[in-house]
Amino acid sequence: MISQNSIAQVFETARVEEVIGDFVQLKKSGSNFKGLSPFSDERSPSFMVSPVKQIWKDFSSGKGGNAVTFLMEHEHFTYPEAIRYLAKKYNIELEETERTDEEKAQADTRESLYLVSEYANTYFQKILHHTDQGKAIGLSYFKERGFTEETIKKFQLGYSLDEWQAFTDDALGKGYQIEFLEQTGLTIVKGEKRFDRFKGRVMFPIHSMSGRILGFGGRILINNKKAAKYLNSPESEIYHKSKILYGLFHAKQSIAKEDNCYLVEGYTDVIQFHQTGITNVVSSSGTALSPDQIRLINRLTNNITVLFDGDAAGIRASIRGIDLILEQGVNVKICLFPDGEDPDSFAKSNTLEELSTYLNENATDFIQFKASLLVREANNDPIKKAETIREIVNSIAKIPDQIKREVYIQECARIMDISENVLFSTLAQINKKETAEASKSYKPAQPAFQVVKNEEQSKPKIDVQYQLERKIIEILMLYGDRTEEFEDLVMQEDEATGELILEPTKHEARVFEKVYLDLQEDEMEFTNPQFKVLYYSIIDKLNQDEDFSTKNFINQLDQDAASLITSILMEDERYNLHDWERNQIVPKEKKDSVPQLVSQTILSLRCHLIDKKVAEYKNETLKEDADLRIIIEDVKEYLGLKMLLSRKLGKVVS
Repeated sequence: MISQNSIAQVFETARVEEVIGDFVQLKKSGSNFKGLSPFSDERSPSFMVSPVKQIWKDFSSGKGGNAVTFLMEHEHFTYPEAIRYLAKKYNIELEETERTDEEKAQADTRESLYLVSEYANTYFQKILHHTDQGKAIGLSYFKERGFTEETIKKFQLGYSLDEWQAFTDDALGKGYQIEFLEQTGLTIVKGEKRFDRFKGRVMFPIHSMSGRILGFGGRILINNKKAAKYLNSPESEIYHKSKILYGLFHAKQSIAKEDNCYLVEGYTDVIQFHQTGITNVVSSSGTALSPDQIRLINRLTNNITVLFDGDAAGIRASIRGIDLILEQGVNVKICLFPDGEDPDSFAKSNTLEELSTYLNENATDFIQFKASLLVREANNDPIKKAETIREIVNSIAKIPDQIKREVYIQECARIMDISENVLFSTLAQINKKETAEASKSYKPAQPAFQVVKNEEQSKPKIDVQYQLERKIIEILMLYGDRTEEFEDLVMQEDEATGELILEPTKHEARVFEKVYLDLQEDEMEFTNPQFKVLYYSIIDKLNQDEDFSTKNFINQLDQDAASLITSILMEDERYNLHDWERNQIVPKEKKDSVPQLVSQTILSLRCHLIDKKVAEYKNETLKEDADLRIIIEDVKEYLGLKMLLSRKLGKVVS
């Protein structure tokens, strides 16, 4: 168990923008940051982070919270795991007691898979550095590849003994269960027999974006035609190879900083680049590039440079991934290494300056690269040249941005020496065909009969009281501890005319006191149970704590209440996503008119409650034993009160 003091220290130290910035590329937007949602596929930012409030909100998925809830949502951490991750990030030493056997038994399957994987990673490293076989075979191999001791430790490289069940026996001896060893793929179970999957291989651990061990890649070091050269962990509840990029954990900050990501093919390509000094590089680990992998990169940058080795045969197959990148709206460049070289060998034989210069000078726009490659294949054959042009236009058609498509069409026309009109016509034909095919495949369900709804009935009803109660919670959270000058309108008799008029009187008060006293005056109660609990919690906290902190208050709530508060506080930030100021539209800040906002909200709630009371009286008149005279008198009083409140409300609004 982690002590409350340690948890409080973690919450006090962690900065939500720094934590989320490790996973999402954030850009300044006024006092906030915005970025692409990590929870949905989008091209326009709907993800907002507030450094002032220390909370975040994803408007596309509805999720929100603080730094801990982000890690729980994004990385699927448990609460203690999120706290430990933040403690490690901010170098905070946690006070915690050893978990009991009962607590260990309660750990769910997912956590057990992580624990097994973490143990395996530690085991393989220990074997590499501290056994004769590990040093003689595994460590020697890595040293031959040119990896330094520092690099080997940074990437947590390891070795699995060339024995049938050395790892399995060790893990079982430490209390790890065979079902989890099997589910992670570390152990192969066949009846009563158990085998180490990675027997006799050097090990490359595969990390999540936050650094958790998800799986492994293992390379065999002997010539065995029956065994695959590289072997990856099988799919499991924590390892999905199409959603993971090797090296992303080590590269994420560099990718965001450089605003570019180098994409290579293998583990050693990534490691060698890092050792040379270029760290914004990841690998698809020998699997075909997937949309999920591209979206992972797109959270950090909109620019990808694909690095191909000099093997011409492999380029043609790999180039299909470029169209996939274009479909995701990401800018893509290609860099081809000299014949016989790959990213690993080229980085190993060149200095950082030489490697950087080569990448900058040889990174080509995708259309120029694809055109030159296909033109060489066409070899002046007119038919093949026509097919080449169509293939290039097919790639351009994948780009969602219309302006980029037009620019690329112009570039293609220049390179291929062909009319722009012809290319635009071909592009239109491709788009028309794709639209027709999409329409053909979409078959809406045919209802047996159609119900015609009244337009008024189909409109969603707005719960006015819910919205006003929600607004009161927002006011208390944002401005509750502020002292403001309020103007109350008091009914008085005009000495000259004898008529009743509204006379303004001014007084200073803290916002939460003003709200509380106004609601108490009419004995108004919250109808929403969640709002009711939050209301009294906030009032109590503001009454006791002069240094009220939104961040500290949220951190003390349970996850549901924290999520609700976050949604309320971040609702207005949605409008900051539209960059109004860039369009010379400067909306008025709420904080500039807090007294007016408070009075308007309370008066609106009073008017609404009167309307509800009048509606109740109308229902009373339908009863046989109703005393209409008394009901009419009461309704008159309420309507008179509403007229007075409406006059006050009108003055507040104006």
